[in-house]
Amino acid sequence: MRQNARVTTDSRGDYQELVDEISELLGAPATLENRDFELIAFGAYDSEGDLDPSALDPVRTRSILTRRSTAAVRAWFEGFGITRARGPVRIPPTPEAGVYRGRTCLPVRHRDVVLGYVWLLDTEPGPTEPQLTAAMEVTARIGALLADEAQHGADLSRELRAVLTAERDWQRDMAVAELRTALGARADTPHAVVCVVPWPSAGPDDAPSVRTVPGATALCTMPWEGGTSQALGPGGAAGQSLALLVRLRSVDVPAPAASAAGRLLERARSAGGSADARAGTAGGTGTGVGAGARTEAGAGARAGTGGGRGTGTGAGAGTGAARGAGAAAGVAAGVSAPRIGLAELGDAWREASAAARAARAESRFGPVAEWTSIGAFRLLTALPARSAHDPAVRVLLSPAHRELARTAEVYLDRAGQAGRTAAELGIHRQTLYYRLSRVEQLTGLDLDEGEDRLLLHMALKSARL
Repeated sequence: MRQNARVTTDSRGDYQELVDEISELLGAPATLENRDFELIAFGAYDSEGDLDPSALDPVRTRSILTRRSTAAVRAWFEGFGITRARGPVRIPPTPEAGVYRGRTCLPVRHRDVVLGYVWLLDTEPGPTEPQLTAAMEVTARIGALLADEAQHGADLSRELRAVLTAERDWQRDMAVAELRTALGARADTPHAVVCVVPWPSAGPDDAPSVRTVPGATALCTMPWEGGTSQALGPGGAAGQSLALLVRLRSVDVPAPAASAAGRLLERARSAGGSADARAGTAGGTGTGVGAGARTEAGAGARAGTGGGRGTGTGAGAGTGAARGAGAAAGVAAGVSAPRIGLAELGDAWREASAAARAARAESRFGPVAEWTSIGAFRLLTALPARSAHDPAVRVLLSPAHRELARTAEVYLDRAGQAGRTAAELGIHRQTLYYRLSRVEQLTGLDLDEGEDRLLLHMALKSARL
């Protein structure tokens, strides 16, 4: 049997040890969820029966993969009285409810308040009464940990939000000091900040428990001011983003932050992110280059533009823009550069937000973009929104000239190499030259001049944001 876990505020490893201890005590795989059915930890018990595909249980599998159970599953299990129980509750298999294997629920309580549940899949032979009694003693230690975290504000949403929203230096210094006090020794460890946008939140406090996100130290929802209506909530209301502070073992290994971002993306999509993406797709092509109008790199885009040779318009323009906008309007995440300490937490949040904006603007950055990997967008995201509407470029950004804008962007992306640009767009060189001459006529810019090229390139990229 493992040694008793220490009760500390940095207790995620303790939860895992305690769940593993229960699995070993009972010879059965165990999972720990909080009272909202959000997964905290799960133990893998190595036995041949657990690897039998016919014995897989969809409810347990979904809980582990998505780190939460559905409302229907929650209501089903609560119907067996687990919220009131003070001892193990046996739940029989019910295939029609997706419960293919029976299980035992061990309620996790502290001072007569239920704080979570340990779930055990049935095995043969089942656990004995002495084994269950020993397991319930372990759940009492889990309950003490959960209660201790709740008492000390483990989620730290208020403290983190105060740091990120502070408008004056003295306000920020006070907020950082309060967060540092709450974190204790953890305040001086390496960390990164993650931004997930849009977050399908009904209110500023509607955020997942920090205990359900591996490596998370604190999280909170934040108003999203990232630009277009694609980031807004229903009815055009201001949208929400999610801010997450993630512990790292080293500033050279940011992988835990990217992993946490990926988990939150899945949760955001399942909770309504895909609906936001569909709404954004419908209205996100107005600028002509906007979020993903650059789909010319894909075979589908090349096929589409083929129908528009010689005119610069045609069916391909609309198809390419719509397909690109769909990628950009979806939920995305950004990860800041790693840091040690909390002094630059505001800068880290701005980096994470900028990386998330870049991920929404350019599908090549992926759904999770790191600040260190977004190139020129590190500067572009710091520019005011109106910079994308330079008078010389405003006409080119209108819907009527979408294909011309796209052609100019590809040409500049390819360092002015006509052959590569024509091949990328699937058009003849003469068609390319004609389109570029039209761009010069509309903008008054000379594409043989470096500064004019720079101005046009920045404007086209900024329009994506």
